[in-house]
Amino acid sequence: MHQTTAMLIELGAIILVLGLLGRLAGRVGFSPIPLYLLAGLAFGQGGILPLQASEEFVAIGAEIGVILLLLLLGLEYSASELVTSLKTQYPSGAVDFVLNATPGAVMALLLGWGPVAAVALAGVTWISSSGVIAKVLGDLRRLGNRETPVVLGVLVLEDLSMAVYLPILTALLAGVSLAGGTVTLLIALGTVGAVLYLALRHGRLISRAVSSDSAEMLLLVVFGLTLVVAGIAQHLQVSAAVGAFLVGIALSGEVAEGAGVLLTPLRDLFAAVFFVFFGLHTDPADIPPVLLPALALAAVTTFTKIATGYWAARRAGISAKGRWRAGGTLVARGEFSIVIAGLAVATEPRIGPLATAYVLILVILGPITARWTEPLAHHVTTRLRPTPHPTPPNPTPSDPEPLKTARTGG
Repeated sequence: MHQTTAMLIELGAIILVLGLLGRLAGRVGFSPIPLYLLAGLAFGQGGILPLQASEEFVAIGAEIGVILLLLLLGLEYSASELVTSLKTQYPSGAVDFVLNATPGAVMALLLGWGPVAAVALAGVTWISSSGVIAKVLGDLRRLGNRETPVVLGVLVLEDLSMAVYLPILTALLAGVSLAGGTVTLLIALGTVGAVLYLALRHGRLISRAVSSDSAEMLLLVVFGLTLVVAGIAQHLQVSAAVGAFLVGIALSGEVAEGAGVLLTPLRDLFAAVFFVFFGLHTDPADIPPVLLPALALAAVTTFTKIATGYWAARRAGISAKGRWRAGGTLVARGEFSIVIAGLAVATEPRIGPLATAYVLILVILGPITARWTEPLAHHVTTRLRPTPHPTPPNPTPSDPEPLKTARTGG
């Protein structure tokens, strides 16, 4: 069969299956993300129907999916809201790092993988999946909730911290000198600073330059600008997702609203492709040998992420229900964890299957905790709350105690 014909058939089959799975998830009121991942396992290596012709296209589509997820998330908030979030959430970022990077580092050391692998696995367990969480927030219609800016603040701090973490990890894995690692780190920090400056100081000018009365022109300009910025950010050791998010916050007003409406269908399509791509690169046969360590690590870091979100939301004055929702939303791991594991595989090959199993567990569990952590916490606290005992009424003048009189004989 001709290569192009085979690719079209494979892509059509994937998208059709995704549509049917999404419809099934909608009928039961559940996020389709876990079903997309299972579809990826079925289509991937070791699965039922491994792909042959369309894998390269799916890989590119997955990258675009993450970029669009973060762009649309950035369009929801202005640059001033980002600055406020960074100023108020940096203690939450520190708590997030301590609670969630420590379990990964400890696990690597217990397995005897050494300090470099410990730094890598710490990153795998630390960083939540911005792509998965953005999709979950949209599916659950929580973008307008009071706790959502807290969740986004933690995610933004994590994404921006990658500009520091990834150059350090790359230098450790490559064994380069301290000077070489410092230069890489300075380039990354300078790139992030420049993009933030443009977003904060010249956001209106950017919006005015991008604005167009034609929906077609607006779509092409915004989409093209986002891909260019994401590519430059990726080349300079900064996450492409961070670049896309900053493009989103740089746009404001009618431009942001119009671009959001036009790009939402594209986001939904390519985001589904991203989750399928993740499953494609997970061989089901590699999961059983590392399942127990992955399950233990997933259990511990589920609770640490919930604690992170709860603590951050409490600092922001959010109600108890919102605190539990924030914690449950942060559980999912995804794209960053896989990138980090991919970098470390050359130094410690065993980290690949463990990270894959770990992320697969939490990317499936994440939408579940986002939906059910708050109702479960409410149920448990209600059951544990002591039942008040009724107090007997005090005698009142209107209800006097009857007098006892002695009977006398006649």
